[in-house]
Amino acid sequence: MTQEPFGARLRHAMDTRGQLCVGIDPHASLLSSWGLGDDVAGLERFTRTVVEALADRVAVLKPQSAFFERFGSRGVAVLEKAVEEARAAGALVLMDAKRGDIGSTMGAYAATYLDKDSPLYSDAVTVSPYLGFGSLRPALDAAAVSGSGVFVLALTSNPEGAEVQRATAADGRSLAQVMLDHMAAENQGVTPLGSVGAVVGATLGDARADLAINGPLLAPGIGAQGATPADLPGVFGDAVGNVVPSVSRGVLRHGPDASGLREAAERFVDEVRAAVSDG
Repeated sequence: MTQEPFGARLRHAMDTRGQLCVGIDPHASLLSSWGLGDDVAGLERFTRTVVEALADRVAVLKPQSAFFERFGSRGVAVLEKAVEEARAAGALVLMDAKRGDIGSTMGAYAATYLDKDSPLYSDAVTVSPYLGFGSLRPALDAAAVSGSGVFVLALTSNPEGAEVQRATAADGRSLAQVMLDHMAAENQGVTPLGSVGAVVGATLGDARADLAINGPLLAPGIGAQGATPADLPGVFGDAVGNVVPSVSRGVLRHGPDASGLREAAERFVDEVRAAVSDG
């Protein structure tokens, strides 16, 4: 059976589980704070704990691929198992890989994360459009076939991103707005939500962009980077109902106890719900 498109599945997940994405970012300092070694055993223990604690209750889990890749094939094997188990427990898995290339290489990245026969098949993947939005076509097409999603970097939470993303195109639009307009065209007419999302930092204060792309808006920066759920209406305006706030350290620092992870995630879900309702 062909699964529902990602946008529809994400809308249902956010409506039932709340608007929250929790990152799985097993960097060395976090492993240490959990009393784990910076090795494959520590990586596996950390990842299994997060998945078992949260995959049956949060809308989205977002493993950061780099933190697994640094351990080579054994780290990637841990990632493969985490993706499988998280999806089996009901969470949507967004692979944070930020891939960006052209032609057959982009097609190979798309096959890695968006082909149902791949061991790393995920519900969605992050991609970079700054080789031109058209370079993403292999990923967009693969996602459409498998019912997956693609999150495109638009206005990121890192300060240095502005030198590229706020640059002005020939027609006067910012480069970020050019990308957002492309995303809106991909999602046009789709209900209840398109499957091409944008990455827009929650730390921006004011996005200064038209975010009405009829797709999800992944919002990193909540928690350790300084943004709070209360900031979301100011950044996203009328599009705040489509925001997927992303929290990593703000939840993960409450481990290794599973109940601590769950309680932290539930607090963020409640705070986001209140902020969106007030907004």
